[in-house]
Amino acid sequence: MELQDRIIDHFHQSLDLKAHCIEEFGPTIEDAGLLLFRCLVSENKILCCGNGSSAALAQLFSSLMLNRYRQERPGLPAMALNGDSTTLSAIAEDGSFSEIYSKQIRALGQPGDVLLALSPTGRAASLVQAVQAAHDREMTVIALSGDDGGGMTALLNPEDIEICIDSPSPALVHEVHLLIIHALCDLIEFQLFGGID
Repeated sequence: MELQDRIIDHFHQSLDLKAHCIEEFGPTIEDAGLLLFRCLVSENKILCCGNGSSAALAQLFSSLMLNRYRQERPGLPAMALNGDSTTLSAIAEDGSFSEIYSKQIRALGQPGDVLLALSPTGRAASLVQAVQAAHDREMTVIALSGDDGGGMTALLNPEDIEICIDSPSPALVHEVHLLIIHALCDLIEFQLFGGID
C-alpha cells in the first residue's frame, strides 16, 4: 500500500466510525450534556480521569471547563485527577497504581458530582476502581469507553451513562472521544450561557 493510500484509509476509517457513532450515540451524548448541565447548576463539580492518551483528554476537558470552549464565560468546576503527578506517584508508591483515582475520588467527590471516566477499553484497574469509588460517594458516572467496555461497563448503574465506541483501535476510539468532549463542552456552554454560531 502506498503512503497516500494509508493516509486516505486512516481518514476513511475515522470518518466511518464517527458517522456510525453519531447515529448510535447522538441521544446519549445529549443525555450526558444534560447530566453535566444539571450537575453544574446544582453547584456540584465534574471529576475526570483517564490513563495515557485518555489522561490527556481528561485534562483537555477540565481545561475547557475551567477556562473556555468557544466563548468567554466564568470558569466551571472541573478537575482532572490525573494532572497532579506528585499525588499520583505518592498513591502508586504507598498503595498501588490501581488506587490513583479511587483514593482521590473518595477524598474529593461529593454526592451530586459527576465522574467522567475515559478509557479506550474500560479494562484499566484504576478506572474500574474509580467507578466503584464514585458510586461509593453517590456520584453519577459518564463512561467514555471503547471495544466492549471492559470492567467499567460491568459496574455502571442504570443512572450512569456509557458511550462505548465499538472499535478495537485505541487511536480511533480516542479520536471519537475527543469529538464527544467537544460536543459536551458545546452543550454545557449553550445551556448555561447561550450559543455562538
